[in-house]
Amino acid sequence: MSITLLVLGFLLDLIFGDPHWMPHPVRAIGWLIGAMEKALRRVFPKTPQGERLAGAFFAVLVPALSVAVVMGLLAGAHRLSPFLGAGVEILLCYQIFATKALKTESMKVCDRLEADDLPGARKAVSMIVGRDTENLTETQVAKAAVETVAENTSDGVIAPMLFLAIAGVPGGIFYKAVNTMDSMVGYKNDRYLNFGRWAAKLDDLVNWIPSRFAALMMIVGAKAIGLDAAGAWRIFRRDRFCHASPNSAQTESACAGALGVQLAGNAYYFGKLYEKPTIGDPLRPVEPEDISLTCDLMYAAAIFSLLFIGAVRLAIHFLQLF
Repeated sequence: MSITLLVLGFLLDLIFGDPHWMPHPVRAIGWLIGAMEKALRRVFPKTPQGERLAGAFFAVLVPALSVAVVMGLLAGAHRLSPFLGAGVEILLCYQIFATKALKTESMKVCDRLEADDLPGARKAVSMIVGRDTENLTETQVAKAAVETVAENTSDGVIAPMLFLAIAGVPGGIFYKAVNTMDSMVGYKNDRYLNFGRWAAKLDDLVNWIPSRFAALMMIVGAKAIGLDAAGAWRIFRRDRFCHASPNSAQTESACAGALGVQLAGNAYYFGKLYEKPTIGDPLRPVEPEDISLTCDLMYAAAIFSLLFIGAVRLAIHFLQLF
């Protein structure tokens, strides 16, 4: 994908976000995931081995079908008109990003906290996190929102950007299909421990480089917006593996260090306590303002990522001239 189309798609996301009335490729992928799971569970034996085999087919078929549909759509659009093809590419590129949606949804939490509406804040944060929220304190609600924005700076913004830059819209859709699979079936519970194993491992694989690149861009962004870049680098180096996932703590650790707070720790999911390590130092409690600062950090990291991609493209262009 050209850097121009990538920037235009990113700018559209910053302006319009994710209107609920607009058809969205991720919702289509979600439908495909549900349909494919039902079909494969009917075909394969209901044993651990059968579920793992079904999950392996699932992890291959969902991204492959998603990419095939998008490639067919783009080919048809470009055949009708180069301008239509470019327009469809920009539209899909825009929908692959989740930058403004992350800010919009997390700032609803911030607004409710600042209005001293804890029940409203709990409800708002329940829309963007997977943990139980009904008993969270104000600090825990703010921390949950900060963690979500920090983690999704990679998953929702910078990782899609890298896949778009390398492999165009099909690459971006491939990434979103893998990421959506993991968010829907990548759980270590009775239903998905076996079936979702390959989807979860594939998500770990495709996010390995983007999560680390995103963390580095957050550290650079922290310096640019006046946060503690040295602290971000220190906590990143120390705590970036303090998570069951090899990737989730990469950006969370950079964010925790930049803000000077402690993130992660124990949390309840579906009524069950999960003990998790903490990330960062408890220099002060997490506050509602930290949600806004994390959004600023996400935007800064995204902009520096675009600049990095543009610089690499420019360097490659000049090298090709010689």
